[in-house]
Amino acid sequence: MSEFLIEGSKVITPFGVLDQGYVLVSEGKILEVGEGEPKYSVKRIKAKGMFLLPGLIDLHSDAIEKEVEPRPNTFFPFELAILELDRKLALWGITTFFHAISFADKELGLRSNQLASKLAETILKLKPRLLTNHKIHARLELTNVKGIDYLGELIEKRAIDALSIMDHTPGQGQFKKEKDYKEYLEKTYKIKSEDVSLLIKEKLSLRDSVIEKVERFLIRCREKGLTLISHDDDSAEKVRWVYERGITVSEFPTSIEAAKTAKELGMTVCVGSPNALRGLSHHGNLSARELIKLGYANILCSDYTPSTLIQAIFKLSTEDILPLHEAIKLATLNPAKAVNLDKKGSIEEGKDADLILVKMEESFARVVMTMREGRVIYSDRIFDV
Repeated sequence: MSEFLIEGSKVITPFGVLDQGYVLVSEGKILEVGEGEPKYSVKRIKAKGMFLLPGLIDLHSDAIEKEVEPRPNTFFPFELAILELDRKLALWGITTFFHAISFADKELGLRSNQLASKLAETILKLKPRLLTNHKIHARLELTNVKGIDYLGELIEKRAIDALSIMDHTPGQGQFKKEKDYKEYLEKTYKIKSEDVSLLIKEKLSLRDSVIEKVERFLIRCREKGLTLISHDDDSAEKVRWVYERGITVSEFPTSIEAAKTAKELGMTVCVGSPNALRGLSHHGNLSARELIKLGYANILCSDYTPSTLIQAIFKLSTEDILPLHEAIKLATLNPAKAVNLDKKGSIEEGKDADLILVKMEESFARVVMTMREGRVIYSDRIFDV
């Protein structure tokens, strides 16, 4: 369908909800947004009783790791994992997806430099075949100096769209206590206790010596136009440090002070949709809902479970934390602005027709149709046309 109408739905715009709204799509773009009975002789999709939203934009998700390695040391081909995850993303209403790929050197699983680089290159190769818009959010562990060379090659190939700096050195950030980080590595990667102790010792010894090289790399990334992101900021001091180095997004701050400072500096603050949906963090960190209530967080990402993104949006609305159109911005317009996707993220004339139809079933949101640039990439039913 090169030109068609979606009519009768509740259209969610950046400014509110059109109760009997319609959207006219032509050649993959939104041509007109209105309310009432449109007077066009084109094919129509009748969507009475449904919500029409912009396609979701997921700025950070490491879901591919579980597709490739569902259990420790049980690997499936990258191509298969990417193609299958792609189909699921369409089902969940995600039209732009940032793979959070970790370059963490000696950590096991997919987080070694070699496997992380191979995964990014495989995604780049498969892009023309994929239903959804796949992008790479590369995550560099602060102490992984070797990872800079791998990432530099990928940047030259234009494979990287955003870069975040992680620091999982115990004693700060996500792991305030060394024993917590040790338990995480042993449980997640099945590493022997003595090997974990050696890894922690090495990370602690390297941390201060690598700062200068990482700073030079950040300058290079800015010059290439990459969005820069910090991870697990735990203090106002840390936030100011990353801000002074051109970082514009703070993801998963671990203190209210850090989130508040980031907001005051004009940074974007990203929190996880699993946390927002459940009402608490699986690591015992800050509540995403609390940060959103305070006005300190303005992006939701799926973190590790993409199916939660659409559910968390509607949960924030039904719990009266945000009006629906504002909740939807957390996973559409706000991330689009954060990474300069000017043609995506909202239902407005001239933008890409990345659209999803959603039906509420009991207390859950069900995506019934997903479009990318006006092309249906998922539908769970035959619509009246």
